[in-house]
Amino acid sequence: MALDLHAHRAGQVAPAGGGRARYLPIAQHGLIGDLHTVALVGTDGTIDWYCCPRFDAPSVFASILDADRGGHFRVSPDCEGWSSKQLYLPDTNVLITRFLMPEGVGEVQDFMPPPATGEAAHRHRIIRRIVAVRGQMRFVVDVAPRFDYARAGHEAALTPYGARFRSPGLELALTTGRPLEIVDGRDVRARIELRAGQTAAFVLDRVDPGEAPPRCADADVAAEFDATVAFWRRWLRRSRYQGRWRETVHRSALTLKLLTYAPTGAIVAAPTTSLPEQLGGARNWDYRYTWMRDAAFTLYALLRLGFSDEAGAFMQWLEGRFRDAADRRSGRLQIMYGIDGRGDLPEEELSHLEGYMGSAPVRIGNGAADQLQLDIYGELMDSVYLCNKWGRPLYHDGWVELTRNLEWLMDHWDQPDEGIWETRGGRRDFTYSRLMSWVAFERAIRIARQRGLPADLPRWMAERDRIYHQIMQRGWHPGRRAFVQHYDTDVLDASLLLMPLCKFIAPTDPRWISTLDAITDELVSDSLVYRYNVEASPDGLAGEEATFSLCSFWWVEALAHAGRLDKARLAFEKMLTYANHLGLYSEEIGPTGEQLGNFPQAFTHLALISAAYNLDRELG
Repeated sequence: MALDLHAHRAGQVAPAGGGRARYLPIAQHGLIGDLHTVALVGTDGTIDWYCCPRFDAPSVFASILDADRGGHFRVSPDCEGWSSKQLYLPDTNVLITRFLMPEGVGEVQDFMPPPATGEAAHRHRIIRRIVAVRGQMRFVVDVAPRFDYARAGHEAALTPYGARFRSPGLELALTTGRPLEIVDGRDVRARIELRAGQTAAFVLDRVDPGEAPPRCADADVAAEFDATVAFWRRWLRRSRYQGRWRETVHRSALTLKLLTYAPTGAIVAAPTTSLPEQLGGARNWDYRYTWMRDAAFTLYALLRLGFSDEAGAFMQWLEGRFRDAADRRSGRLQIMYGIDGRGDLPEEELSHLEGYMGSAPVRIGNGAADQLQLDIYGELMDSVYLCNKWGRPLYHDGWVELTRNLEWLMDHWDQPDEGIWETRGGRRDFTYSRLMSWVAFERAIRIARQRGLPADLPRWMAERDRIYHQIMQRGWHPGRRAFVQHYDTDVLDASLLLMPLCKFIAPTDPRWISTLDAITDELVSDSLVYRYNVEASPDGLAGEEATFSLCSFWWVEALAHAGRLDKARLAFEKMLTYANHLGLYSEEIGPTGEQLGNFPQAFTHLALISAAYNLDRELG
């Protein structure tokens, strides 16, 4: 059954009856995770994305990228005429998919237990508990893994506890008390019938060769459920946010926690790869890495909400990156790293996968890691400044290494680069890159003065002022009465919405107000904001540009700081209507309101938290 994205409203009702859409809308998914990796669960009860044992590992289930070859773990009603709804158990990341059927009501409770304190080796478990709520009903459970992005074969065998899937490098055990059958020699199926009050559990564990999985009795599953609920509620109680949009902000915070890799504290930009920015297009990228520019926004959001432990862990990860850069001869930071800190992220196309709704190519790795993007130094220094001010203080060794990075920037800031949007159309003198270079020196000066740390302040101040004057002279376009994307154009760019937010210019400065008006007139469509005009500023990539949700939240903040509170509040409330049914956002919003790009995207949720916090403060 084909699915019309224009006619099918995301997140409300899954395809009913015997047919299933080959691809659900991106927004019709919820997220579960264990702080090592995540799984996407569709509103039709299908896990169609799961990498094990960590975010950037090869996929086990990837039917979201190829409905036929990708692999899935599906729980669906064995009848016609059903519909479904999804919700999170309040204040948790336990996902509930409810099925409304002619014979009654049932639900699937999906969760992944987080690591236990002191646990030597985390097991990685997906627990799916099917519950009959009312009436009598039948379900079909299909487990069809496709290891290594569907490139590796595997064997399936029934066992006394359920089934086992063996593939080179990874073994999974399916534990259940229900009868199973082998399908096509490599998949497993169960047909179950439940009456009101009855349950059936299916647990998928990563296991070592020869290792037996843990027990899966009803009492054990119930205990795991209670422990997981308690973990998330205990964590969320640490939040200090008491503003107008508490539920929305807390859902974003819970999502950011799900995107955190516990062993290192790194936060992935998104847990998926190659979900398209344009349906049928080629703008499909792997986001399962940590971008340096996300750092300042991440730390700001975590510290504002009161999550100082997470901010400290992420800061430690960041310190490791600029220590590595200082140790290398080049002294240059990469724009992104693996969650374990590795810098080698070779890009590869998986031609055997058709891509989401035919959006090819499917890519793993990210070639943009080698780009020169000078703005990351400013975002890094802003991160250190924020953490030093509100979280863990900066130590001597970290300061010494950081100043070595600053010395590198002093010699290189005044050169063209690829810019914040990772364009592939050649290097330019991007205004945003100069802006964040200014931030790097300005924040370093602040830290040195606040802490009395050793620094060549006269030299740093002279370089800061040189950048400031260059931006005012060359980044400002007198004819447009606006700051522009780069020095040789009159094109606008939404990244410059951060100019007043990073305190480069006063939010009511006439130059800024005219820039804000120009961006509003040209790049904003009913609260949705485009990054730039692709036709006026070709970026070296094929396809059209959708609106970027994080830019929309930047616009809200800029309006609020400029004193346009009514407009800012309305824009913020409108943006909330573009979230999916669970409050999650992908990277972009398409022309008819559909979510596009990798999902959910950390940057969007970070920007939402910041906008909610600052708008609430201005309104207060």
